Order: sequence, then C-alpha cells, then structure tokens
Amino acid sequence: MKLSESELTALARSALHGAGLGKEDAACAASILVTADLLGLHTHGTSRIVSYAERVPLGGIAPRAAISVERVAPALCRVDGANGMGPVVGQRALAAALDCAREAGIGAAFVRASNHFGPIAPYCLIAAEQGFATIIGSNATTTIAPTGGAEARLGNSPLGFGLPHPGGRPIILDMALSVVARAKIRDALKSGRVIPETWATDAQGRATTDPRAALDGFLLPIGGYKGYGLALIVDLFAGLLSGAAYLTHVESWSEHPERPQNLGHFFIAIDTRRLGNPEWLAERMADFVAIVHDTPRAEASIPVRLPGEMELDTLKRNRLEGVVIADDLHTQLTALAARA
Repeated sequence: MKLSESELTALARSALHGAGLGKEDAACAASILVTADLLGLHTHGTSRIVSYAERVPLGGIAPRAAISVERVAPALCRVDGANGMGPVVGQRALAAALDCAREAGIGAAFVRASNHFGPIAPYCLIAAEQGFATIIGSNATTTIAPTGGAEARLGNSPLGFGLPHPGGRPIILDMALSVVARAKIRDALKSGRVIPETWATDAQGRATTDPRAALDGFLLPIGGYKGYGLALIVDLFAGLLSGAAYLTHVESWSEHPERPQNLGHFFIAIDTRRLGNPEWLAERMADFVAIVHDTPRAEASIPVRLPGEMELDTLKRNRLEGVVIADDLHTQLTALAARA
C-alpha cells in the first residue's frame, strides 16, 4: 500500500495516540518513525509502532512518561526518559543537546531510562537542517559476543554522524556495529531466504546461513575485533556514563517485554556556525563532496557515493511519490488508531 507522507504521518500519530501516548508525544514519535520510512529504513520505521504498543499494557513502556532534563553544566545535560517511548525520549534529548550547543557552541545530552528510539539518521537529519553536526549513539540488548568469547555480552549498538551542508545535502552515516542489523535476519527468516555466512554465528559460535540458527546465536561485528571495540565504547558512553543499564544489565524486550529496558543514548551536537559562516561551510563541503564523487569508478555501473546519499535519494522520491508499507502493517496501525 502506498501512502503520502502526510497520510502516513496522520496514521502513525493516531496509532501512537491509540497506544496510549498523548497527542504531542505521538506527533513527536511519529516524525522520527515516518522519516525512517521515507529514508527507506523500514525495519526501524512505523513498523516499530506495533511492537512498542504491545509493551505498553504490559508495563514495559510508560506511554505518558514524565521525561526530565537536567542541565548539569553549561554544555551538558542529563536526561531521564522515565521509561518513555524511545523516539519521544530521543527527540527531547536531541533538543536538549541542540539548546546547549546554541549557547555554548557544543552540547551533549546523556540519556537513561529509555527504550528503542528508532534509527539515528532522522535525528542527524533534523540537526543538520538546523546547521548542527552530530554524533549520536545508543546501547542495545546483547547480541554480540566479545572477540574470543562464546556468549553474547554486548549489544548491536547503533552509532551515527551527521554533517550539515548549507545549500546542499547533509552527509549522514547511520550504522549498527554488526555486519547487519538483527532485523534483516528476521526479515530473511520471514521470507524464507538464507543469509550470508558473514552475518552471524549459531549458538555454538559457528558461521551459519540459516537465519533461525543465527537468531539463536550471535551477530558478527564489523571488522572483527575492531567492531567489538567500537560496540564496547558506544556502550560505555550510552550506558555507563548516562547512568542507564549496560552490557548484560540491559533487558531484552523480546524475552521480557514487560520489563523496562533502561536503555541509554548520547547526543553530541556542534554548532557549525561557531566555526565559520554558512558560505564558508558550503564551499568546503561542496569541494569535499566533489573530490569523493570524482573518484574514478572501479565498475562503470557502480557510482561512488557518500554516506546517506541512497537514503536521501529515497527520501526525495518517497516525498514525491508516496511511501510503500505492507498491507498487514497498515491493518495493524489502523486498528491501533481506532483505539484513539
């Protein structure tokens, strides 16, 4: 089913409101999840509303959380998500980091007591459109074993970066620290496809092409031990420094949907206008982009791209033509919206 951006936004807002969120918070969360769908990040878009909503009546997510922001230093905030819905907590934390950066040139918000907050790219895009560069990360349920280990102790923690480009398109890198996100393995299982053996191992740590065995085993980190090291550092920033849960203290929302996850995030924002005026940045970014794009191609049919370009192309196309969502998802969202 194809919906316009406004139609999907209205449906997402109503579904979130039907799940128990107030109208303002529903709009806040919908903006992140709809942007994810527009970017083509469907595994982290409006499809997540259904799983979020399932946890609300169980007590796993507080639909009307009293989120608090504490300014602990001129450029530093601590955000307590009060077990609220992740995209709502994430939006509040991003706003806090941007407020700090407007005043001090750089700002950071460390978040505790949150939940899955969607993909990072929409937050980077929001910030970039206002002239801010960002570094954003979150911890996650354990799915990765430390290098040399035979038991999951680390989450597939996402990490993202965003750079504004006045008059052009921002550069956005949003990646999990495994070779692929767990959601892609779930999609492969649903569609009956095998997976590359570089994606995950089974429960005994052996490479597998069976998505079911992979879901019972461990995700493989990018770059071997280097990816393990990055995942560890993201959890130190997002989980340990924020006061949230970390490593095996993070609750699994699939195994215990009724328990608060106490996820942690961090948002670091830099006001690029303190480094130079928009014209200065536009000129340097245009030159930077041109150097990369002008790289001779190894394969004539495969262009050299910058991070985020494919997603931004998809965003532009979907805003013009509408975004396709699965029929069953439309049915589920409509049923949630009916509760409102």
